[in-house]
Amino acid sequence: MSGETPLYLAVAADVAQLIHSGVLKSSERVPSVRRLAQQRQVSISTAVASLRELEQRGLIEARPKSGYFVARQRPALEQPAQVELPRRARLAGTQAMLKRLADAGMNPGIARLGQALPDPALFPQRALRASLQQAARRDPGLLAEYPLRMGGSMALRVQIARHYAHVGLALAAEDLIITNGCLEAITLALRTVTQPGDTVAVESPIFFGVLQIAESLGIRLLEIPSHPGTGLSIEALAAQLAGRSGRDIRACVVTPSFSNPNGSCIPPERRRELVRLCESADLVLVEDDVYGDLQFEGARPLPCKAYDRDDRVLLCSSFSKTLAPGSRLGFIAPGRYRDTLRAAKHMMSGATALLQQEMVADFLRSGRYERHLVRMRRALSQQVRQLSQCVQDSFPAGTRLTQPQGGFVLWIELPGAVDTMDLYDEASRQGAEFVPGAMFSPSGSYRNFLRLNAGYPVTAETAGAIHRLGALLKQRLPKR
Repeated sequence: MSGETPLYLAVAADVAQLIHSGVLKSSERVPSVRRLAQQRQVSISTAVASLRELEQRGLIEARPKSGYFVARQRPALEQPAQVELPRRARLAGTQAMLKRLADAGMNPGIARLGQALPDPALFPQRALRASLQQAARRDPGLLAEYPLRMGGSMALRVQIARHYAHVGLALAAEDLIITNGCLEAITLALRTVTQPGDTVAVESPIFFGVLQIAESLGIRLLEIPSHPGTGLSIEALAAQLAGRSGRDIRACVVTPSFSNPNGSCIPPERRRELVRLCESADLVLVEDDVYGDLQFEGARPLPCKAYDRDDRVLLCSSFSKTLAPGSRLGFIAPGRYRDTLRAAKHMMSGATALLQQEMVADFLRSGRYERHLVRMRRALSQQVRQLSQCVQDSFPAGTRLTQPQGGFVLWIELPGAVDTMDLYDEASRQGAEFVPGAMFSPSGSYRNFLRLNAGYPVTAETAGAIHRLGALLKQRLPKR
């Protein structure tokens, strides 16, 4: 399912790290092709490919007869600040606004800046069709037979386990359960480990899909602050667990890798600390790994599940963001709850349809997934960078912006008292869609925040929508 990172990308990643860390500064000369080849002990062609990759990412620029130099970078906007969050758990309510967002997403006249979806052109549609045909030829009865295997296709489960083994996480294929997307996996996890009225700790801001799940299950959510860079505050979670209400917390939900919406990525050692804290407090950790394969540089982050010593981490993910959104295929590594989760899956939706499972299994078995991910990561990195530049060019002074190292969403804090919920309808009428920040908090915090989707290429239409949105924001700010 996965192969080694191409050598030219590994070399490019090393040089990119030197740029990001400030070792190579703006406008400084980058090692020449020959020098780079000598330093890294690679061929000239590999060195050339590495430098071209960095040029495509906008990190370096070629100057005639002079070689490559670090591209001139304008000072990055500050990252959003953490906001004061309520210390009490509460029920979530999101349905009315979600319908407005879904309706806007169906309007072809609005730039695709709201829903967190990648451009369909980023997915290997032709290869997936070939895998679909192969699966149908191999087993013509897949559409005619009712699916009864609650765990799902063993062929797909084996491929998922192989992928995670390459990452460094050992999963048993026979334990995995295939679901209808990642949200069903999270729903099954919470339905299994909680009862209505229970409290679940969640990183804040958190994807509003989790708020929908909690609302449907009658779960109370306790917001734990999350830093845009390093993610969930383990210290804040520990403080809540040590308090009077700590014994009421049954589980914790977290997206450690490139969280939606703030793009945070918990460092490896902090992931270990989080799992150990959950062990000591006897909490179930529900890990959403849906963006884990979409890092821009370096190695894929190792899931929290890799530090799990007693099967309390329930790993949830899907192929909706990385390979085949239309297949609606997710999965869960259920840990100690395998039998209970399978029973819950049977009661909630029955077995997931098999044809698309065999299609994805065939594609993964072909070894093309990692090559596809390399192309997708490169495109998303460029789109995130370009959309960030549009925001910097168009939004009012004082705007703060995340700098995600994976995924494809931007989390933006606006200056002043701009309420993005109030702004939403007017912006939509002008063809500028976004998701208001309050949608990512059960308490309605983040009123002056918004999320943008960078899953689509930044076109003139996109830039125009961002410019119009920036103008609206400037109108809402008090005159100085």
